[in-house]
Formats: sequence, structure tokens, C-alpha cells
Amino acid sequence: MKELEISPELQEKIYDLKGDNNGNILKITTYFPLKPTEQQEILKSFKKIKDPKVDFKSIFSDNVSEQEWINTKEQIKKKFQDELMDIN
Repeated sequence: MKELEISPELQEKIYDLKGDNNGNILKITTYFPLKPTEQQEILKSFKKIKDPKVDFKSIFSDNVSEQEWINTKEQIKKKFQDELMDIN
């Protein structure tokens, strides 16, 4: 799958990427909904694709401020990963 050329801060908000057999990213799942400017940053990273079709989804529906994300991101990621491990 193609690597996104985005800021590390935005990269850490992404939980999962899904793509097609050609390596094109079709679905981006984040922990919380991205702001329109963040989505635009991601879409701009698809330099060779004129009109990328990417489906943005989020695990949680709450909108959080940048400060809330910074303060809680490690706890959120750990809790989510721990809960996934319990499923297996």
C-alpha cells in the first residue's frame, strides 16, 4: 500500500488504511473524526491521483479538540488495542 506523505501528528490519528490490489488507499479509519483541513492534507498527499476517492471513517463519533487528543491519545490507543486483544 502506498505511504501517506502527511505530518506525524496526523499519521498518529489514523488507526487503519484499507486499499485495493493496486496499492491505492480507499478507506482511512481514524480514532476520531478528522477536521476538513486534516482530510485535505491527506488528500493532497495523493499527488498522482487527480480525484482520489477515499472513504473517511472513525471509530469514535465524538469530536475532540487537539489538546484533548494530545492529552489522551496514548490512553485511547492502549485501551483500544487491549480490547481488541481480548476479542482474540
